[in-house]
Amino acid sequence: MVSEEMYRLGTKKSTIRAIFEYGRRRAAEVGAENVFDFSLGNPNVPAPEFIRDAAVDILMHSAPPEVHGYTIAPGKPEVRETIAADMSKRFDMRVTGKNLFMTAGAAASVTITLKALCEAGDEFVAFAPFFPEYRVFVEAVGGRFVAVPAKTDDFQIDVDAFEHALTPQTKAVIVNSPNNPSGAVYSAQTITRLAHLLRAKEEAYGHPIFIIADEPYRELVYGELTVPCIPNFYDNTIVCYSYSKSLSLPGERIGYIAVPDAVADFDRVYGAVAGAARVLTHVNAPSLWQLVAARCAGLTADLSTYRTNARLLYEGLTAAGFDCMRPQGAFYLFPKALEPDDYAFCERAKGYDLLLVPGTDFGCPGYFRAAYCVGTELIRRALPRFQKLAESYR
Repeated sequence: MVSEEMYRLGTKKSTIRAIFEYGRRRAAEVGAENVFDFSLGNPNVPAPEFIRDAAVDILMHSAPPEVHGYTIAPGKPEVRETIAADMSKRFDMRVTGKNLFMTAGAAASVTITLKALCEAGDEFVAFAPFFPEYRVFVEAVGGRFVAVPAKTDDFQIDVDAFEHALTPQTKAVIVNSPNNPSGAVYSAQTITRLAHLLRAKEEAYGHPIFIIADEPYRELVYGELTVPCIPNFYDNTIVCYSYSKSLSLPGERIGYIAVPDAVADFDRVYGAVAGAARVLTHVNAPSLWQLVAARCAGLTADLSTYRTNARLLYEGLTAAGFDCMRPQGAFYLFPKALEPDDYAFCERAKGYDLLLVPGTDFGCPGYFRAAYCVGTELIRRALPRFQKLAESYR
């Protein structure tokens, strides 16, 4: 009567969502202030005032069809030109409006790109730890998902393991940096090695292998680190972006796909992106938020709170005895669990009203994710709970 696969996906919530909903029920029992929910990557930094000002100004001074009407499927031409000019300036890229396709956020960007590229038998590679929905997205378009094991000493890409995962059926590689959930930023050296290997495999296999650069955390980076612009290292790179994190607009669903001219057979790839968007019922990205994104191109919310939270949580957990890499970007900490079974560890943490996500869901057993896009005071109050949790294992 219905698709069993769709029924399974619709009725079995992701672990992250299930934990988040448990937290809401638990808050009703003990009070929200007594639940320390680190499960969901929902930005807590408010959208900046210039976003509100831009939206109000556009609503007040633009004709309703301009704000609320349909746009062409790739997005308003003037919006794409403005965003492309900002990208070219900031990242030394050569893109114009014709290279951009506006979307309803990064999830839509990645799914549309996968659909555009996927042919029968194609494989798509991701590096553990990875965003769990990648598997869902790949399988939904008929591809085969291939996971490369994590390099847990620094969470850079294990290039040797990656080479063993490549086959003539490899169509694309998903690269997420800064990474959800590890917080790692892939170095220029890592990206250089990745690009060198892919060029060699393209020649050996006789067809392009694409990088899908999923970059919603691009502006969330700490210290002196910078995020390498992957198209400057590897021609066959398609960039998927969202303003959800940089401008704290996750619910507005606005982002884009960038297909640089250097991508092999650009016209056919961009045309396939448009076709994939069509069959996935993309009509156009939200008109108002296209205009706001263009008006605020190159700006970000005040992201300094995440830097403060990263330092506070990292220092508190390592002082309690957790083994953890110092965060480099995004807003996640990915410590080693205090027992091999990360699910059991996260269940035990619930006894201290700490809501954490098992690393197994990210393809990395024995670890857990803590999203620190929460109030700084919540982290301070949570640290004694982490201390008690750690003591329970001694």
